[in-house]
Amino acid sequence: MATKVSPFMTNYRKELRIGEDIRKKEKIEKAIEFVERMKKVYIEARVALKKTHMKRQADKGRKETED
Repeated sequence: MATKVSPFMTNYRKELRIGEDIRKKEKIEKAIEFVERMKKVYIEARVALKKTHMKRQADKGRKETED
């Protein structure tokens, strides 16, 4: 480097901070667990909404009965 300054320092006027904690296995595992939980919630919500929609469509053709 001719300027003896990193490109990041030139652009942002501060040094790039890359800590080891970014790469910790524990954080990655927690992120993966979170993604899996969100997928499960998404699927459950989608199934529930589909059942509701199906019931609503089935009820359109039904008539009230008298006892």
